[in-house]
Amino acid sequence: MAYVEQNLMQGEKLYVQAQLHWTIFTKAIIFTLLAIGLLIYSMIASLGGKSEIALIARNVGLVLLLPGLWNTFDAFIKRQSTELAVTSKRVIAKFGFIRCSTIELNHSKVESFHVEQGVLGRLFGFGTLHINGTGGGITPIPNISDPLGFRRKAMEAIDASQNRS
Repeated sequence: MAYVEQNLMQGEKLYVQAQLHWTIFTKAIIFTLLAIGLLIYSMIASLGGKSEIALIARNVGLVLLLPGLWNTFDAFIKRQSTELAVTSKRVIAKFGFIRCSTIELNHSKVESFHVEQGVLGRLFGFGTLHINGTGGGITPIPNISDPLGFRRKAMEAIDASQNRS
């Protein structure tokens, strides 16, 4: 949470942080498992004397390994470069590594939080969090871990800051 910590205002405290859920690695896992399966099959096929099939399986396995590695790298960068936090004064969302996009809303400008979770999201604990700001601004943040818990803690922090005012 380097961006959030570096941009705290004087007297501002960090209440809650969220990160992207591990399911953003799903494509990487699928490609990598397929590649490993084909590479193992090619070794078994070559032992069984099926050299043509083994060669095809090995080549396809190696080709599938490339998108597996690429998707792993891409998901890792997304997970490390996405920050979502609620402080004592603001809701902060930062996306991107090289090209960075940030959204910062003062507590008084946050109207509501809306959470969308499908069946898999409910089972594995992830979803899309929509932050509704005054003036109609809606910020969707997909694949957040425990979006319901984050929303609850964010609302508690906003209520606490508004009661102090």
